[in-house]
Amino acid sequence: MSNQSVQTVSTSNDKFKVALAVVATIAGVVGFFILKGQNKPALVCAGALVAGLVVAVLLLWTSATGRDFLGFAKESVRETKKVVWPTRKEATQITAVVFGFVLVMAIFLWGTDKILEFLMYDVILGWKR
Repeated sequence: MSNQSVQTVSTSNDKFKVALAVVATIAGVVGFFILKGQNKPALVCAGALVAGLVVAVLLLWTSATGRDFLGFAKESVRETKKVVWPTRKEATQITAVVFGFVLVMAIFLWGTDKILEFLMYDVILGWKR
């Protein structure tokens, strides 16, 4: 018995729904900027944007491709919640170490530059400034 997964091919109906979802998203964004250009209230502008996005999500939800994408997005959010974020103290300490290293490296590079400048211009070429 084979354990290989079977992939389904998107139908033209699914592709049409995804295309309509893209059009609805673009329509929401365009509607937002057109209403904003006409000095409409911010709530009306935001409403046009949200309406376009809601229609797009609903259209995507009815297609297999959209359900797969939304499932992937949900799984991504779930994985992000599993990340162990550093505490404020740890983040401050790490930031201090990075700034300290940058400062030491800057001083080292400045010193190296000045030594090479002295060797090249004063010792080798004999140019006195």
